[in-house]
Amino acid sequence: MPAAKPFKIGIVGPESTGKSTLAGAISEHFNAPLVPEAARKYLQDKKGTYVEEDLLEIAQLQLAADPQSSGSAPSIIVYDTTLLVIKIWSEYKFGNCHPWILAQEQNEKYDALLLTDIDLPWEPDPLREHPDKRNELFNIYYRHLLRGKTPFRIISGRGQVRTQKALTWLEQQTGLR
Repeated sequence: MPAAKPFKIGIVGPESTGKSTLAGAISEHFNAPLVPEAARKYLQDKKGTYVEEDLLEIAQLQLAADPQSSGSAPSIIVYDTTLLVIKIWSEYKFGNCHPWILAQEQNEKYDALLLTDIDLPWEPDPLREHPDKRNELFNIYYRHLLRGKTPFRIISGRGQVRTQKALTWLEQQTGLR
């Protein structure tokens, strides 16, 4: 009998909107594996400098980090980022996206997506680039998610309020507590 497919939760949104913090809290709450954002370590290793071709390598690293790629099948998996984030970033920054990323992003299936709102203050970080473009980027994510079939929720608020909004909706989606 094949193992049940895990419930996949993806976190998307512009820079400095609390994606990693939220992903960690959700992972802890559900005692679920957390797939970290591959771009952060990659860009730290490159001292923040990158070219368009680097996004293909980042996307490949992101997919390789998925516990399903090793045959593991937990009941829930939390993804700190998705290929949608890499796709949108590539299109925004470079005006296009590598065909491999586009194809893989189309095949990426999530059961629930959380779009982090831009209501948190910008936190400077040498890897972040556009403090003045978060509203524009948020709208790009929102329009993309509206066109998709995956249930999604915009998550706003600060601290525990933000986390609780996400957990309440995810508990309704998963039936788990």
